[in-house]
Amino acid sequence: MKKERLDKLIASQGLASRNDVKSMVRRGEVSVNGAVIKDSSIKVSYEDDIKIKGKSLLQTEFTYIMLNKPKGVVSASEDKRDKTVVDILPDELKRKNLFPAGRLDKDTTGFSLITDDGNFAHRILSPARHVDKTYIAEVSEKIDFLKAKQAFADGIVLSDGTVLLSAKLELIEDGEKQVFKVVIKEGKYHQIKRMFASLGTSVVELKRIAIGGLLLDSSLKEGEARIISESELKLIERR
Repeated sequence: MKKERLDKLIASQGLASRNDVKSMVRRGEVSVNGAVIKDSSIKVSYEDDIKIKGKSLLQTEFTYIMLNKPKGVVSASEDKRDKTVVDILPDELKRKNLFPAGRLDKDTTGFSLITDDGNFAHRILSPARHVDKTYIAEVSEKIDFLKAKQAFADGIVLSDGTVLLSAKLELIEDGEKQVFKVVIKEGKYHQIKRMFASLGTSVVELKRIAIGGLLLDSSLKEGEARIISESELKLIERR
């Protein structure tokens, strides 16, 4: 079993920051296999019995992370040219085999879900599961909202003949610019940009704000990330 620093392992469970864990260790609040530990750099594994203030640390088999993705970062675990969503995670959240569950374009911002649970990723990405992905899109040229809403509901046909599933379109700003809320159930390549292009306009800003019933945490600044709780995971798969 691979071992990690005590402070990094505890922080990876989302209970506290790495600095807070170090403080708890210095105060004698952390024990490993019954022995109080005062050195946060010791190596431990997920098989060790770790307690914080006498309460066992419930370690999870998989990691689920919410990242507020900034522009210029690619949705991949590795890339030779650009920084990836995994690269910009804080050290305490990094684990082997992490990957983004679904892609956001390089210039798209917002909710990126990063995990090492392949089965979970497959479930939320499968069109058959009908897990909604919600976006805010600003377009360059104004369009007829009612016609666009009906086209989205009917299923947009892309320029290459691809027929998309029914989607929802809501107009949330209609002043000098048009801003829409878009809800889709699939994630084809450049899908939302291609949907609006089929209606004669282009997307200039795009942000994902929710996956399923879980909203992007408004307290996360761009580039920041945190662990997704067990109760939040259930919101993602909620029908």
